[in-house]
Amino acid sequence: MISKSLKRTLVSLAILAVLLAVAMPSVISQEVQQNPPPQQNPPRDDAPEPDEGMLMIKTGVSFINILLIVLLLFLYVDIYRKVHSEFTFGLILLMIVLLMYAISSNPALHRTFGYRGAGLGPFLILPDVFTTVALIVLLRLSNK
Repeated sequence: MISKSLKRTLVSLAILAVLLAVAMPSVISQEVQQNPPPQQNPPRDDAPEPDEGMLMIKTGVSFINILLIVLLLFLYVDIYRKVHSEFTFGLILLMIVLLMYAISSNPALHRTFGYRGAGLGPFLILPDVFTTVALIVLLRLSNK
């Protein structure tokens, strides 16, 4: 199974990701209120304002996805060290790509570079929710 040091590392990462998922949306919201991002393009009159609540939820879900991906990445690296399977190596590559997706889809990154999302409502969050469910299933299957 998984070594004790790897378990400690995974638990530490899980705690850190939960703390980030809880704290970052409110920190980002406060930062944006104090220092609005510069406008990349002139504002349009018909452009909907982003729903701050939905963006905060998406940020939290994105951080949870990052946690799950990092957990799976550590798990697959540990398995690969033991068996050197080509399939496991493919899973490691998949997790790296999913990690890039999770980081790049995080509204915290968008806000950092001054971009604001359009008002997509629940469609802003749904892809990340589906990714979260898929990662939880993959984590359960991989941990058996």
